[in-house]
Order: sequence, then structure tokens, then C-alpha cells
Amino acid sequence: MNHLRSLFRLGLVVFLAGNVSSLFAQEILSEKPFEARALTKPGEFTLGIEGPNCDAKGNIFAVNFAKEQTIGKVTPQGKGETFLTLPGKSTGNGIVFTPEGIMYIADYVEHKIWRVDPKTKELEVFAHEPKMSQPNDLAIAPDGTLYASDPDWKASTGRVWKIDILGNVTLQAEGLGTANGIEVSPNGKWLYVNESAQRNVWKFPIQKDGTLGKKQLIKQFPDYGFDGMRCDAEGNLYISRYGKGTVVIMTPEGKDLREIKLPGKKPSNVCFGGPDGKTVYVTEVENTQLVQFRVEVPGLAWKRFQDAQAKPK
Repeated sequence: MNHLRSLFRLGLVVFLAGNVSSLFAQEILSEKPFEARALTKPGEFTLGIEGPNCDAKGNIFAVNFAKEQTIGKVTPQGKGETFLTLPGKSTGNGIVFTPEGIMYIADYVEHKIWRVDPKTKELEVFAHEPKMSQPNDLAIAPDGTLYASDPDWKASTGRVWKIDILGNVTLQAEGLGTANGIEVSPNGKWLYVNESAQRNVWKFPIQKDGTLGKKQLIKQFPDYGFDGMRCDAEGNLYISRYGKGTVVIMTPEGKDLREIKLPGKKPSNVCFGGPDGKTVYVTEVENTQLVQFRVEVPGLAWKRFQDAQAKPK
């Protein structure tokens, strides 16, 4: 009899857990698009809150949770914890995932790119380039090539570096303004880079060997600054407007589609997640919290997770 009761309780717990998850997903799906609200409480992150990205399960990872040098993990319900702490003086900034779930972290203090197996939390130095000013944001191409923006804030200049799948680092563009947000187009043919102080958005053709061609100006904005930038599955750019407190959605040709007002004027970066890839998460510095809003097109990174899971094993 006790055995039967135990089985009943276990079944009840599984049933409730599944239904709570389902109800939460339904709640997210029913939210009105483009209306921003807080996901976490103010102060859960430090002023260095940055570099968000989601894993295949929808958890949001961002740097400097509770204290500097940490990587925080926040559930879609807003519950946060310290996922790992970087060693020595290392401090993270941008985060990206491969479609298979491997995490890369830009370490702007020690000029490294860390590789992390999320299952074991094992850290290894994937790349190290002392000539960098500070590896800032990261983007990943379909073939696994990484690109890192590298601003020199004091000189108001910037560069872009390429990190191949073996960890070899090569300079690809210099003489830029304060290079910050960076992203690869869905077809892998273009690299987008924005400049925070100069407010330019550029695109570079990506050659077959991963090197960059001549930059082309997409658009210059008249005011406020830029920070992080990500693509949705259709190739539209989502750019955080630091100081204005918005995220602008723009076509790859530079046409503004929409601008979303946020609670807080200092959004630092954006990523996509949620049950259908249509939730945008924003790291917001003024209130040191994660903010979220729903959109109509899923994110590129989310789509790549789905494509990877659909491949035959």
C-alpha cells in the first residue's frame, strides 16, 4: 500500500510540474507583443550586467550576477543563481552559444575567450590575444567561427577580430569607431557591427574563408548610443539604444520597423528565448535587472537550436 501511495505521489508531482510548465508557457504566449516588463528584481545583478544569451531550454545567462566575475543563470520565470565564477581577474562581457549548447564568454579584462561545457561547467581558455583592447561582444557564424568586437573607449576607436574553430585569432577590421554590438546574418554572409559613440551600423561581407570584406554603412542614428545587437530569424536587427531606454528593430537595409520603450534608460544587450523563441531579454544597467518583451518573429539563435535538435543523431 505504501508503495502504491509513493507511486501516486510521484505521478501527481510529475503531473503538476508538467502542467505548471505548460501554464507558464501559455502565460508567456498570451502576452501582448512589444510591451516591456521586468523579469528580475532590481539589484540582483551588478552595474556590469551584460552579454545575455539563452540556452536551448530557455534559461538566460548574463554576466555579473550578485557580484563581478560571475555568470548568472536565470530561469524564464525569473529565478536567478550564480552559474559559475571566472578565475583570477577574468570578467565576462558577451556570451554566445553554439547550436549544440557550448558556451563562449568574452573576457574583457584578461583578453580571453572562454569555452564552457554547460553540463560540467568546465572552463578552458579557447583563445587569448593580448593585443586586444577588450573583447566585448561576440557573434557566431553558422560554421562556428566567432567574431569579437573590440572597442578602445578612451581613444573612441575599435576593431573586429575573427576566432576560428581552433581558437586562432586574426584581426579583421580596424580604424572603426567604438565597435560594440556584433551579429552574423542568418545566411552567414554578413557581419553587422555598430559603433556606440559614432552611432553607425555597418555591415561587412563574410568571405568563404571567414575573413571580412570592405565595410558598408547601413545607417547612422542622430542621437543616443548603441550597445548590444542581435538578429531575428528573418534577419532584422534588434539594437539596444543606451541612454534612450529603447530597443530599435531595424531591417538589414536600415529601415526602422519599431522601437520598444523599456523600464530603464540603459539597455546594454539583448537576446532571444522563451518557449517559441519570441521573447526578447534585455540587460538593463540603470536598474541592474533583466527586462523582457514579446515579439512576432523568433530569434536567430533560437532557430539554430531547433535546427540542431532536428538533425539526425
